[in-house]
Amino acid sequence: WLCGAPGMQYEDTIQKWHTCKSTAPINSSNPCSEYMFLDDTACNLASLNLMKFMRPNGTFDVELFKSAVRVYITAQEIIVDNASYPTEQIARNSHIYRTLGLGSANLGGLLMSLGLPYDSDEGRSIAAAITAIMHCHAYTQSAEIANVLGTFEDYARNRTDMLEVMGMHRDYAYKIHNSCPAPLREAAKVCADEALERGQQYGYRNAQVTVLAPTGTIGFMMDCDTTGVEPDIALVKYKLLAGGGMLKIVNRTVRPALEHLGYSRDQITKIIAYIDEHDTIEGAPDLKDEHLEVFDCAFKPRNGFRYIPYTAHVRMMAAVQPFLSGAISKTVNMPTDATAEQIAETYLEGWRLGLKALAIYRDGCKRSQPVNTGKSEAKKEVVAPKEEEHHASGNGSKAVHCAAACRARAVRSPTSSTSPATRVTSPSVCTTTRRPANCSSRWPRKAARSAG
Repeated sequence: WLCGAPGMQYEDTIQKWHTCKSTAPINSSNPCSEYMFLDDTACNLASLNLMKFMRPNGTFDVELFKSAVRVYITAQEIIVDNASYPTEQIARNSHIYRTLGLGSANLGGLLMSLGLPYDSDEGRSIAAAITAIMHCHAYTQSAEIANVLGTFEDYARNRTDMLEVMGMHRDYAYKIHNSCPAPLREAAKVCADEALERGQQYGYRNAQVTVLAPTGTIGFMMDCDTTGVEPDIALVKYKLLAGGGMLKIVNRTVRPALEHLGYSRDQITKIIAYIDEHDTIEGAPDLKDEHLEVFDCAFKPRNGFRYIPYTAHVRMMAAVQPFLSGAISKTVNMPTDATAEQIAETYLEGWRLGLKALAIYRDGCKRSQPVNTGKSEAKKEVVAPKEEEHHASGNGSKAVHCAAACRARAVRSPTSSTSPATRVTSPSVCTTTRRPANCSSRWPRKAARSAG
């Protein structure tokens, strides 16, 4: 109870979307759980800052985004033959399957800039469409490269499996919620059709092309307000520095969001000054109540009450999961007084919604947290909540001063058994392996499984 909750991986869903079933099943992942593939393989990661593709008129530049996808997939494909690997076996398999991990960052900032709540149908549908465009166009580029250089070495054995998975991606592209702006939704469909058609014609150069990584460190370098598919932790947060001191981090997307929502320059100046003074937007002058949800974040602010309900994190993951080769490294943030029953139900809901993996972080479950919503946080005694307490709905519910979005990690118990068939995550890097090795997983070969 006094450590990060373990992450869960869903065995049946992982194997269903596996592009190389005829070779072997997927047994493990990297620690953040976004890269899932065969034993002793690796992929190189890259992420695109979604805010860089927004036009001044508030629309998403699909063609520019697709151009970036082509450049990155080509560059990552080149890196496969020029990278170093921790073991000979990982090097060999990485050249055979040529798995890539293109992803995105700053989704939370993008939605806020559009005046959309993270927890909204339109927000989820836009996230789904953008991810579908990225994923499907990445496979189109992979097929174009295969036309010139040939498919990955083990493609012929897995052709049927791979085209079946690509057909599933296309089917989901046609199911994107109609709250998504029509140009984005139609672009996703076109990209999905094209990816399948090119694959049928040329095959694919890469067994996998996309994941959603946490982008925690590179997000700073990429000028992102939010990481991966996360919402912001808080509009104002304080990060403890390893060498001492504290860094105040202020969300910079509030201004464009207020502009999009129609506020005047003077109103925006007042609202931002209020946030800087009070560390929350709640109670800001001239702000309309109906716009508060646009600025909801993962944690309750120091001087406020609102936050995104944890169920919204799961729903956002479910919106984008059908458009990824791998999985999603993302924290489902739950309040301090979340019960064991609520945590169990959240894991089950993730499986029902088609996720491959889910990690929960219960606020306060670690004694030290590097990011907080206040300059100083009184240490609290963390006690397991009583079963009758249920205060985790978000947006003003009881719970929580701030926490860091630390990802939960724990060693899987080979004897554990749950339903549906699951596995519990363990530390490693972006490799999957069967045995202890430099920069690789320390897992048993087989996951704990049960009929589900």
